[in-house]
Amino acid sequence: MARPDAHFYRPADGTGLPHDPFNAIVGPRPIGWISTQDADGVLNLAPYSFFNGFNYHPPVIGFASIGWKDSVANIDATGEFVWNLATRELATAMNETAATLPSQEDEFATSAMTPVPSVAVGVPRVLESPVNFECVLTQLIQLKDRSGQNISTWMVLGEVVAVHIDRQWLTDGVYDTAGPRPILRGGGPADYSEVRPDTMFRMTRPA
Repeated sequence: MARPDAHFYRPADGTGLPHDPFNAIVGPRPIGWISTQDADGVLNLAPYSFFNGFNYHPPVIGFASIGWKDSVANIDATGEFVWNLATRELATAMNETAATLPSQEDEFATSAMTPVPSVAVGVPRVLESPVNFECVLTQLIQLKDRSGQNISTWMVLGEVVAVHIDRQWLTDGVYDTAGPRPILRGGGPADYSEVRPDTMFRMTRPA
């Protein structure tokens, strides 16, 4: 039962609010800054806020694209992509890659990011990003609603087959999550947050 003072709505009927709160509630979310290339080698770099990790061994990450965008088309064609960590230092460049550009335009160039060759896949990674995951497509799934009808959203899942980590963020072999100041997507049209050392805390799982 809902709290008596709660704002209640059914999504199918609208929120009754100035802005849909869903993204703000399910957040902040890590950013899937995804580099791809098409079959002709044209590069693409785009951020996705519906992104996360889904398995340890083998490591599997995934993102959802609302609409059949260049990233999805490229991954469908080549079976490969790279995830690049978005940090506070790279926030402006990441945001520039969110612009809607013609398919033949290279977001690496428009954002002044440097593409460098990957090791295990043909798609380049972002040199300026402190962490890169080279990925091979495992599943490309069109989502459905509760009635079984297709939604114009595609879930891309990929196995991480190679990892690059800037050594300055490894302390005695342990990765410093907050060190690079990763950014996360919040709600509303423009909200972001960052992970900093002073926001971190620790809890040990119960046995």
